[in-house]
Amino acid sequence: MPQDKDRESNRFSARMGRYARVGTNVGGIAAKVAGAKLLGMDLDNGKNASELAAALGGLKGPLMKVAQLLSTIPDALPPEYTTELAKLQASAPPMGWAFVKRRMRAELGAGWEKRFESFEREPAAAASLGQVHRAAGHDGRVLACKLQYPDMASAVEADLKQLQMLFSLHRRMKPAIDTSEIAKEISARVREELDYGREAGHIGLYKQILEDAPHIRVPDIVPDLSTKRLLTMNWLHGRPLLDFKEHDHEDRNRLARTMFHAWWHPFSHYGVIHGDPHLGNYTVFEEDGSPSGINLLDYGCIRIFPEAFVEGVVELYKGLLEEDDDRVVAAYERWGFQNLKKEIIEVLNIWARFIYGPLLTDRVRSIADGVSAAEYGRKEAFRVHSALKELGPVTVPQEFVFMDRAAIGLGGVFLHLRAELNFFQLFNEQIDGFEASTVRNRQETALETAGLLEAGRAA
Repeated sequence: MPQDKDRESNRFSARMGRYARVGTNVGGIAAKVAGAKLLGMDLDNGKNASELAAALGGLKGPLMKVAQLLSTIPDALPPEYTTELAKLQASAPPMGWAFVKRRMRAELGAGWEKRFESFEREPAAAASLGQVHRAAGHDGRVLACKLQYPDMASAVEADLKQLQMLFSLHRRMKPAIDTSEIAKEISARVREELDYGREAGHIGLYKQILEDAPHIRVPDIVPDLSTKRLLTMNWLHGRPLLDFKEHDHEDRNRLARTMFHAWWHPFSHYGVIHGDPHLGNYTVFEEDGSPSGINLLDYGCIRIFPEAFVEGVVELYKGLLEEDDDRVVAAYERWGFQNLKKEIIEVLNIWARFIYGPLLTDRVRSIADGVSAAEYGRKEAFRVHSALKELGPVTVPQEFVFMDRAAIGLGGVFLHLRAELNFFQLFNEQIDGFEASTVRNRQETALETAGLLEAGRAA
């Protein structure tokens, strides 16, 4: 990648402007909650949640992404809040052409347009941190140019400050979950998403991991047209996953089986997950008019796990499968749960049996019988929330946050496809012969090749 000066560091003026816009909205709601508590008044969580969603929904930037993430974690916020925040869409009004030209000039210099054969003015997609433009290289390749919005570093720091206010508000509501570790994890991952150089490394990592999976495509980076805030890749042609909802059973199952491999193989063999498995991050490529495989898009939210955490996932599965309570408890402790009482273990097992349920029975089945994608996990989350209210607060280890979110997102994809598979067999194929030391060795080799070894050590 070309040398990239940090022209958009965490600017004080931009950060303060963000505080003013976000803080007034979130702070006003927090003040209302605090006042009600002080005066012993009952709170209308539903109304407060609607006001909060309205305050966040018009914002372009990381706080909207954070709000969506929180909506998937049981009792990270009260149920009324998660219902409202789940409605937020990961889309935002795109930058106009004048803005785009200034941003591209800042990243590639004057005369940047001459470095492309063509560059479409209207974005192909716009989201919370940036937008994607379709372009063509002089070599004839179709390209995807992911361009970050201006002042996002400042927006991230300002929004993460407000995240602390959201959690402060939550602590006044007698929570079932201590959100301190959740806040650390979200902050670390959102900051990482700003670094497109790191994302390029993630793409290189996934190309290695999935090199023997021709049914899964990972983009190629164009280094001389990429910077820390501009990521240029080859365009992966495909159709939205939901276009195949009405295809025959065989097609839908083939896509679901591919999705399972694309998610569980990197985790079980390398300790890596794609932490943002929503429908917009996948498209389907076809051969002879039939769906042939999956294009994996967007590598900003990749989580690298220590091998002990991966081992805990496998051990918890085996403990549940064999009804070995000691093994189950040891797995929770390996994850980092502390001071586990029998009653808390029983509550954690509600969630564990929900997540692992489809993997525990050796038969063809759906991921969740009689449940819609929108409701997937809600009933179990409510049961966990209600039970922990009596026993909590429980501190959730930070590594658990994206693992949980990704599992829920992946299950939602299977429900959209109405897939019916033997998930037991698929999972056991992935963990056959599992050794934590082998995961560590594979991970270190792959991270070093991708230029991400320090990131792996930090995990």
